[in-house]
Amino acid sequence: MAEDLMRYDMLAQEALKGVVRRALRIARDQGLPGEHHFYISFRTGAPGVEISSKLRAQYPDEMTIVLQHQFWNLEVSEERFSVDLTFNKVPEKLVVPFSAVQGFFDPSVQFGLQFQVEGAAKPAAAEASKPADPAPKPEGDGEVVSLDAFRKK
Repeated sequence: MAEDLMRYDMLAQEALKGVVRRALRIARDQGLPGEHHFYISFRTGAPGVEISSKLRAQYPDEMTIVLQHQFWNLEVSEERFSVDLTFNKVPEKLVVPFSAVQGFFDPSVQFGLQFQVEGAAKPAAAEASKPADPAPKPEGDGEVVSLDAFRKK
């Protein structure tokens, strides 16, 4: 078999990230229609991710945010999105490049996408092989959840 010099895998990922980008733009411009809401998982150590040191300490590898009822100032560009959320009643601004996004899921219609993230440290093999603990649920308005239940094994 010939070597894939076109990198179709990367071309396909970029095209599918366009779906995420467009969904976020719809949410920004029109709000979330019906029961739609988004779980977005991203590598916190990926280049360009901007989160507070408190959140980075709590989620050193991966974080999943939920955009449903309480989010503000959603901005979407070609390269990244930013959004204001609250965690334990403390407002936080998150900036996430699309290159850091690992997963996108809309449970209202069972639609999900997974992506490979390059340039981010992966958890150690021992960590990756043990079952993931459920993400702790912070008090207040924000919610961070694990997408493990929705991932293909």
